[in-house]
Amino acid sequence: MPSAAERTRTLVQSTCSATLLIPGACAPAPDRLPADPLSPEARTVGGDGEILLLYPADSPAVRAATHAQDDELPAELELTDVAPVAVPHRIRARARVRGWLTSQPGLAEPGQMMLRLEVGDLYVDDLWGSGPVDTEAFAGARPDPLRRHEAELLQHLAAAHGDRMLALASLLGRDRARTDPPVRRVVPLALDSFGLRVRCRAAGGGVFDARFDFPEPVREVTRLRRAMQALFDAAEEASGQDPAGRRNREARDG
Repeated sequence: MPSAAERTRTLVQSTCSATLLIPGACAPAPDRLPADPLSPEARTVGGDGEILLLYPADSPAVRAATHAQDDELPAELELTDVAPVAVPHRIRARARVRGWLTSQPGLAEPGQMMLRLEVGDLYVDDLWGSGPVDTEAFAGARPDPLRRHEAELLQHLAAAHGDRMLALASLLGRDRARTDPPVRRVVPLALDSFGLRVRCRAAGGGVFDARFDFPEPVREVTRLRRAMQALFDAAEEASGQDPAGRRNREARDG
């Protein structure tokens, strides 16, 4: 399974929403809130684990970092990840990164400014659990290699393979099949190099998650297709179907 540091690194380097909170930076009047959220145009992680945030040169965040100069400017980056398919409870993860902000002239195009967030502490709350993240582990972690393709793949599975997704319910185990209401719908919720997580809706209206781990991590889309095919084949066999026969029929009909 991916570590908390790897999951947080993936969030930071994904396309999920991000806002920056700088106490006092956007509050010229005393009756305003002490901090307003600001969304960077782009973000990445530097070689030492610092987070680089791209902003317009005239943004309040840039003005605050520039005026602070050598002083430490505390800031907090909040990230929210939402499932790219329609499922109950769509928020999959939230992360918080607290640290100190400085401007980095010369790293961006004219009219823009790169800001550097030195990481002080991190916290993640996602489908795996919640808790603090070690800063050194975060600096040494790598984002999931499938993160750029995840949204498109999940949307494709949900739109074009609803029947095969539902067949995955046959892998949930005999004890559940005997005692619980039957599963009526299975929706892909999250995908990473270690496996697929789905959200199931039972006949009685209950909702629960299930995860199917791959035999070994997959690092590229070609191998992911083979891993998914093996998973679907196992589901068809568990439900009494013949996956080889189905493929032969599809090849003959196609």
